[in-house]
Amino acid sequence: MPIAKRNDIEAALAGLMKPEAFRDYGPNGLQVEGRTEVRRLVSGVTASLAFIDAAIAADADALLVHHGLFWRGHDGRLTGWLRERVARLLAHDINLFAYHLPLDAEPTFGNNAQFGLRLKVQADERFGEQDLGFIGAAGPWRGQGADALAEAAAAALGRAPLLVAGDGRRLERVAWCTGGAQGYFEAAIAAGADVFLTGEISEPQAHLARETGVAFIACGHHATERFGAPAVAAHIAASLGIEHRFIEIDNPA
Repeated sequence: MPIAKRNDIEAALAGLMKPEAFRDYGPNGLQVEGRTEVRRLVSGVTASLAFIDAAIAADADALLVHHGLFWRGHDGRLTGWLRERVARLLAHDINLFAYHLPLDAEPTFGNNAQFGLRLKVQADERFGEQDLGFIGAAGPWRGQGADALAEAAAAALGRAPLLVAGDGRRLERVAWCTGGAQGYFEAAIAAGADVFLTGEISEPQAHLARETGVAFIACGHHATERFGAPAVAAHIAASLGIEHRFIEIDNPA
């Protein structure tokens, strides 16, 4: 079975993801150091205990995820659930790579790029803080209502999104940002969007959609971010000649 060095994987990921370009709340890159040689790279959305255990069962040498061990406001003490996750990784000598905002923004394999691919829309501009939001022509949805795009999102994600239809306008420009990017809605409106898709919705967005006429579609945080990590991992694994496997751990969020 082909083998890659951990340092070569780390370098390849850093070159692709450019983590130094982002302000983030947690560390991007290698979060837990394991064995130096990697035969099988396993990707997933979140470094949950269920994912780690499934990766151990799959004989993983390294993991690549979008949501790593650290969340906003976490103080980093190795107690409780965090201790259990780290203990599993160390006991099995498994590397953990995690990329948060860099994985959202990567223009070809990242979460936003891959979500847009499934919606059949392509970005021609960026918007919002750190240019994480994508916006482009409506493509096959041009001249249709936001309900048609919501149906396409449901088909792509396997779950029904929440649609706040705005004023029912025909679509010319589509904006999106995966995960918990509901706070980007105003920036999407300012960028000229007729509809904005993201993972979550909070109290203000429904009112903004009704008052501005711009539709809002909440598709699920986990659901919209299932595509970036496996796309990046498959690309890196292919370039280094090692095995890759994606493991899906269901999450209703």
